[in-house]
Amino acid sequence: MNGFRPAMLCAFAAAGLAAAAPVVFAQGLDAKAAADLMDQYYCAGCHAVDKKMVGPAFRDVAKKYAGDATAPKQLALRVRRGGQGVWGTTPMPENDEIPDPELAALIAWILMQR
Repeated sequence: MNGFRPAMLCAFAAAGLAAAAPVVFAQGLDAKAAADLMDQYYCAGCHAVDKKMVGPAFRDVAKKYAGDATAPKQLALRVRRGGQGVWGTTPMPENDEIPDPELAALIAWILMQR
């Protein structure tokens, strides 16, 4: 991941979090597998399912993009490139470390959190 990294993200990396357990992505993620991926790829430092932290709650993201067929692609680009201004002024750092299958599965899981 290049560029901006909040101190909390660096703390997660320094803590040596274990890699996520193998996941069958074609069948989707359960809550445990999603939590493991969020820890592994530093999402949990800024996001939670049901409350706003540094970034929006995943339930709020799911509500905002409900019914939008382009949401998975939009969100994947936002994760890859980072961004600012959609949910406020705090920038979201880019994350190019998460492999495409894991990113797609995590985004699908997030969009189901309404």
